[in-house]
Amino acid sequence: MSGDTGFLTTHVLDTATGRPAAGMTVTLYRLNGQGRTQIRAMRTNADGRTDSPILPAAEFAIGTYELEFDVGAYLDAQGTDSGTPRFLDLVPIRFGIGEADSHYHVPLLVSPFGYSTYRGS
Repeated sequence: MSGDTGFLTTHVLDTATGRPAAGMTVTLYRLNGQGRTQIRAMRTNADGRTDSPILPAAEFAIGTYELEFDVGAYLDAQGTDSGTPRFLDLVPIRFGIGEADSHYHVPLLVSPFGYSTYRGS
């Protein structure tokens, strides 16, 4: 079921540099049993955010989702050596949306050797 007011946003901060992670590809999937369906892929802007909600109100639905952050390609573009093979490459965050009329914000704080997330506002 689709919500009238719910939507999903994300934000990526590079904690090693203390700046937004601009130019990172973020892909959103909806999980269906054992599989997943790609909904969209976006790149973060200069503020580390996508230019619009990654899941807008018109497509927002209760369910289980996964955001996949292409941290490895971002770090490579920054000239950051994080080892061979990289310690972090694709960072998946799996989460549930249970309220059709809420704003869900799933940020990522990342450095070459660690990351964290939380449900933001």
